Amino acid sequence: MDIKDRVIEIIAEQAVLEPSDVTMDSTLESLGIDSLGLVESIFSIEESFDISVPFNANEPEKSDFDISSVASIIAGIEKLVAEQHA
Repeated sequence: MDIKDRVIEIIAEQAVLEPSDVTMDSTLESLGIDSLGLVESIFSIEESFDISVPFNANEPEKSDFDISSVASIIAGIEKLVAEQHA
């Protein structure tokens, strides 16, 4: 399973949706994921890929990690995984 599919699976699980309901353009808000759900999603992603996401749960808007859409989250995870394996 590639990064994109795994991230979508985690987000879908958090939103209680099917992975097919999660599009690259989806925002976490549009999927009904609140700030707690976001934090849980980030934890799951970190565990799945053995990475540390530079994410400030208390002030997500000040984070270097772009959570504006599913596509931006996937891009951020791919970058972190690439850096870790470099």
